Amino acid sequence: MFTGIVEELGEIVRTTDTGGDSALVAVRGPLVTSDAQHGDSIAVNGVCLTVVDVSDGVFTADVMGETLRRTALGALRPGDPVNLERAAALNSRLGGHLVQGHVDGVGEVLSREPAAQWETVRFRLPAGLSRYVVEKGSITVDGISLTVAGVGDDWFSVGLIPTTLKLTTLGARGVGDPVNLEVDVLAKYVERLLGDRAAGGDR
Repeated sequence: MFTGIVEELGEIVRTTDTGGDSALVAVRGPLVTSDAQHGDSIAVNGVCLTVVDVSDGVFTADVMGETLRRTALGALRPGDPVNLERAAALNSRLGGHLVQGHVDGVGEVLSREPAAQWETVRFRLPAGLSRYVVEKGSITVDGISLTVAGVGDDWFSVGLIPTTLKLTTLGARGVGDPVNLEVDVLAKYVERLLGDRAAGGDR
């Protein structure tokens, strides 16, 4: 479990095809690897990956083909920056919202509107996800916990403060760039419970 508060802007070192529809990804992140061990979880652009090895500020993780197809990780190349966050500890503050690191879909930057102290960015919302997104609710974009400023049938917008623009990948994302999206898991649980009740189920 994560909070969507990016700890470090890391970098893809290499991606190695391991056959069998999978890859081994190496990511540089001195901060997140400072206490990382084999089996730990680190979110890379919002995707929960399991640490296989750590050496000199670089960790490696296995990525299945399913993950490569359903997220924007497959488009990353050596040198690309990535948002990194270690799994949340029970004694830490919940600065963002509950983030699983399970990507629900890949969105796309539609527009950017700079202002004096912030920037409004609009994203394409994949079909089927709009029902989980509400104005002033939470959404995770490339692992960043953000508050929804506006929402339509196939889009949503957020306001980015200077800190987010400077310390995460969203500062450099251009129109047309893909982003990983994770909607608020609480909304999905509520939908399931209300659906069961409406159908007369007792699960």
